Amino acid sequence: MVKHQPLQYYEPQLCLSCLTGIYGCRWKRYQRSHDDTTKWELLWFMILTFTFFLTLTWFYFWWEVHNDYNEFNWFLYNRTGQWSDWSIPILVSTAAGFTYITALLILALCHIAVGQQLNLHWLHKGFLAVVLIATVVAMTSIEQMWDEEWEVLLISFQATAPFLHIGALVAITLLSWIIAGQFARSEKAIFQICLILAYLAVVIALYLVPMTISSPCIMEKDLLGPKPSIIGHRGAPMLAPENTLMSFKKALEQRTSGLQADVMVSYDGIPFIMHDDTLRRTTNIEQVFPELSSQLSAMFNWTDLERLNAGEWFIKTDPFWTVSSLSSGDVTEAANQSVCKLTDLLDVAKENNVSVLLRIHHLPSNHPQYENYISITVNTILQSGIPQERVIWLSDHERPVVRHLAPDFQQASNLKRDPKFLKDRDITFINLRYTEINQEDIRVYSLQNLTLNTYTVNEPWLFSVLWCGGVESVTSDTSHILSKVPSPIWLLPPDEYSLIWITSDIVSFTVIIGVFVLQKWRLGSIRTYNPEQIMLSAAVRRTSRDVRIMKEKLIFSEINNSMDTPEDLSLCSENRYAGFSNDVITPTTDSKTSSSQKFEET
Repeated sequence: MVKHQPLQYYEPQLCLSCLTGIYGCRWKRYQRSHDDTTKWELLWFMILTFTFFLTLTWFYFWWEVHNDYNEFNWFLYNRTGQWSDWSIPILVSTAAGFTYITALLILALCHIAVGQQLNLHWLHKGFLAVVLIATVVAMTSIEQMWDEEWEVLLISFQATAPFLHIGALVAITLLSWIIAGQFARSEKAIFQICLILAYLAVVIALYLVPMTISSPCIMEKDLLGPKPSIIGHRGAPMLAPENTLMSFKKALEQRTSGLQADVMVSYDGIPFIMHDDTLRRTTNIEQVFPELSSQLSAMFNWTDLERLNAGEWFIKTDPFWTVSSLSSGDVTEAANQSVCKLTDLLDVAKENNVSVLLRIHHLPSNHPQYENYISITVNTILQSGIPQERVIWLSDHERPVVRHLAPDFQQASNLKRDPKFLKDRDITFINLRYTEINQEDIRVYSLQNLTLNTYTVNEPWLFSVLWCGGVESVTSDTSHILSKVPSPIWLLPPDEYSLIWITSDIVSFTVIIGVFVLQKWRLGSIRTYNPEQIMLSAAVRRTSRDVRIMKEKLIFSEINNSMDTPEDLSLCSENRYAGFSNDVITPTTDSKTSSSQKFEET
């Protein structure tokens, strides 16, 4: 008769169980393995790594284009006809997907570090595929519909590259522990050579990356120019409904140097302020004149326009997620705004002695004021009494007429042109999107005494880069934020940056060498086979199911007299096990024969 008892007592391994359990749903000890990872699982690890870098790129990109979220929502509005803010939901879902992929990759690297076989659970594989496909679809969509926005990545590196370099050095230095461990464990010279060469190539490339980093904020502090002046884009659209009188007053409270506005001429010849071609987004036209909601804004008489509410939409849609920060008085005032006349804007600008940057909308050919809307607008400006030099005229249409009627207007262009072309046409002001310019453009325009204004600049990091680059003014939705920026976010003299760069590289290299020496000392002379591998290595290769069954039988087998001493049993024990049991009743000859047959059958 045989007394059944566990062969050994196993200490709980909570961390290892959680590691293998979360990654591959292998919570039991007998489910874990130190065998080499299969090629199929290695492929999934490569897919996981690729997905990590892809989602990292997408997450970084979407985080940096925060400056243009309103532009993205406007783009979708033009496509769908419905205003909705998709920028924040995309950011949240991107952050969630990136966090999930990062967690999986860390778990996989921990498996490698402790010598565990990779075995990603099928549920994780499904979610991994979903995240990968969603990221590819998102990036492809941006490429097709908003491809110029990818330029933001290159511009953002001017602000973040030095810090990204430090972060990459920390990551590659931490990775040296795993690389060194694999190098020390491996008995294949070819694998060791390939591994060390690949790792060294990445490390050396990172060490030399700063040689390619170019940022205007790496400069001597005494060469920094004056802070760019701020022009309120449609007023202060985060604090009040855009292109309303309240919005312009809020912008002036932030000490802006100018106001940007979009001018249209009504059906009966009254210039008014409106950005959209229709009134659906920024007025209650669908409640007042539902049958005319799709009609062009310029096709309404002023008597109809002044009946519309131009502020309720701001409270309801909260386009910038800022309504909750407004006082109750501001909320009430915003909700009761009406369409703003050009004369009202000019009176406010004249009173505060600020400039106005006017973008004149073209009228349809069937508009009764089509032939003379430019002269109507110019005469309205002149009659307001605002100094001509305070008016920045953006429209190219009938520019000679404008120059004749108002010779002191600042003529401006919103197209990137040769400085000689601009000077020949008496254009002294260039209004360009920030992605259209570089350091050389800023330098050339400055030498030609041309004022460069960039739009739309909302984030302090972008404002800082343009400030360091020498831009004279910016158009912004966030005048209340940028007006409080006292200096560029960071400014480093070249010598200080070089010192930080070289010191970081030296520290990283020293730590990597120390890690390799330590890992070689720890693992170089130790075979990594566990007791189960030793006992199974003499057997013929079996399927994973057979191997699992053999492991179970080895751990919970009938004790026979072939193992009479603790020394024999210790072959199957690991150093961390607390002990073993050897309480065996000596079996009869039949029992021995039966046990031997069972073992042979396995």
